[in-house]
Amino acid sequence: MEIRETALAGCYTVHPAVRPDERGVFVKTYLESAFAAAGLPTGFPEQFFSRSRQGVVRGLHVQFAPADQAKLVHCVSGAVFDVAVDVRVGSPTYGEHVACTLTDEDWTALYVPVGFAHGFAVLSGTATVGYLATAEYAPGTDGGVRWDSAGIDWPVADPVLSPRDAALPPLAEFESPFPL
Repeated sequence: MEIRETALAGCYTVHPAVRPDERGVFVKTYLESAFAAAGLPTGFPEQFFSRSRQGVVRGLHVQFAPADQAKLVHCVSGAVFDVAVDVRVGSPTYGEHVACTLTDEDWTALYVPVGFAHGFAVLSGTATVGYLATAEYAPGTDGGVRWDSAGIDWPVADPVLSPRDAALPPLAEFESPFPL
């Protein structure tokens, strides 16, 4: 497993070894010792999945304290354009983002730290995205930034959004509780 820091401090791409053979593939998507060696959290008390159809944009979401969470995001089926936006107050990269394509072919993951908003656009017919989270979801602690307000060049012209995501505040009006 190779863990590489992105252009935004604290945000990483995770590249597991993919072992194909005549039966299919074997992939270890999380290795506690590799995360510990990289100085990343190793406790993930919650795992969840979402399945979406092509053209859907989910996000940009955050969890606030006391349920703020880092996420390890994998695309387990299909392909997504995955994005993390730095919303840490005082960060020299506040408002900047990293984007990568996550697929079920190469199994690259994105580690999204606390203080980053996360979202994705579905590129394939359908996609299933899996998340490991460092805190359990707590109702009333979620929020985010409107998908089209952070300068992201989304690969979807007319996205399908939830009413909640469409109503999120733009980045310029987002009151971030996250310190650097």
